[in-house]
Amino acid sequence: MSKNLNNFQNKFECETGNYHTFCPISCVAWLYQKIEDSFFLVIGTKTCGYFLQNALGVMIFAEPRYAMAELEEADISAQLNDYKELKRLCLQIQQDRNPSVIVWIGTCTTEIIKMDLEGMAPRLEAEIGIPIVVARANGLDYAFTQGEDTVLAAMANRCPSYSLDNKNVIKVNQKAPLVLFGSLPSTVANQLDLELKRQGIHVSGWLPSQRYVELPNLGEDVYVCGVNPFLSRTAMTLMRRRRCKLIGAPFPIGPDGTRAWIEKICSVFNIIPNDLKEREMKIWQGLEDYLKIIRGKSVFFMGDNILEISLARFLIRCGMIVYEIGIPYMDKRFQSAELALLEQTCFEMNMPIPKIVEKPDNYYQIQRIRELQPDLVITGMAHCNPLEARGVNTKWSVEFTFAQIHGFINAREILELVTRPLRRNMNLKALGWTTLVAN
Repeated sequence: MSKNLNNFQNKFECETGNYHTFCPISCVAWLYQKIEDSFFLVIGTKTCGYFLQNALGVMIFAEPRYAMAELEEADISAQLNDYKELKRLCLQIQQDRNPSVIVWIGTCTTEIIKMDLEGMAPRLEAEIGIPIVVARANGLDYAFTQGEDTVLAAMANRCPSYSLDNKNVIKVNQKAPLVLFGSLPSTVANQLDLELKRQGIHVSGWLPSQRYVELPNLGEDVYVCGVNPFLSRTAMTLMRRRRCKLIGAPFPIGPDGTRAWIEKICSVFNIIPNDLKEREMKIWQGLEDYLKIIRGKSVFFMGDNILEISLARFLIRCGMIVYEIGIPYMDKRFQSAELALLEQTCFEMNMPIPKIVEKPDNYYQIQRIRELQPDLVITGMAHCNPLEARGVNTKWSVEFTFAQIHGFINAREILELVTRPLRRNMNLKALGWTTLVAN
């Protein structure tokens, strides 16, 4: 792996710019839906509450399983008893919703005033009889997707221990249990389960599971593999705290990434993959209507959700030219297999290895965009309208976070998002419209 990273040494830069991303407490948006018997309690100020209202929308027909514990000025200046108030709220949650677990999401404010959430949680858990998991998903993280990372790392410590008694669920040719980590919609998780099942590999569980009471067993004999590149803290927790064996694989995004992900897992279990190349080729053939739109086009990633390396690798395989991959934070060890696949893809497609800029400075990026004139810029929501006003095609990077982009079948969803602004402009030109470009 070190050899592959050395090849990238001249392609890495760090500009120490600001983090222009959402707040990580937005992870509540998808986690409360994934873990069906959970309740998320975000502890912060009114600003946090306003953000959640805007980010998650207003639920009219169903009451969501999350709430906001708003800290007032008296709370922040430590004049009130935090424990009593949190106990009151948790008892109300227990009475109204009766969840299997309550997840406390600590915000920036709880960090600044040093609220001892980890100290209060075990005491309150013993009193009310409901597990309370503490996750510090605050704005000090690099990207909003890392909120999920902190929650899963906290939940990894709550998973039951794997023992010899569990071995009866493992197939003979696999020899050891496999746990996948990363929050995906149930339909996508089932697709990945089926892809591995085709190769004779049994998935013992997911972190997170659909229900908290069904968390997977973890231990020294358990293999774990991630599905998203922003879960480096969870991976470290699984290795160091739970003694699991991490499978360092590219991520199952795009047909190429999915094939490489399955192949790596197969190699660990000494299984020869069956019909993977044919399956991948069949998917590529079905994408040709999208590929002819983007082949030869250029794209620039400003950096937002830490999915940039995987998406860039997939788009290079599609025939696009990637000028720059901006990324808020990069764990080179956790993404080493993805970087190796990116390098291999560039070599096979006869494309230059794109420059990777960690913590990019948006001022300099705008200058580079003006110089390079890419056909598409994938960036955060704050930059899209200003760039569009200057005649630059953009796509919200946050859409890739919420869309179903994993596995063979969902490659079409990625290309649907990528080509949408290009198709829109093609349709406008066909109608005789011209794009206005600001000075």
